[in-house]
Amino acid sequence: MNTVITNPTYFTDKAVATRYDIGRSTVWDWLKKNQLPHPVKINGRTRWRLADLEAWENGNFGEPKL
Repeated sequence: MNTVITNPTYFTDKAVATRYDIGRSTVWDWLKKNQLPHPVKINGRTRWRLADLEAWENGNFGEPKL
């Protein structure tokens, strides 16, 4: 049986920075270096899916650079 997520959680760059105890500029630096999952655009705003961040943390997107 497939599970459908109808209300996934999204993070701003500030929330991502807080989650990893880094600066907001580091979030963008990691993104440029492909060291962070790519965000999505929602109504022109950049957001990261919680599921993508958790997968990255667990090694499914490569090694976290913490």
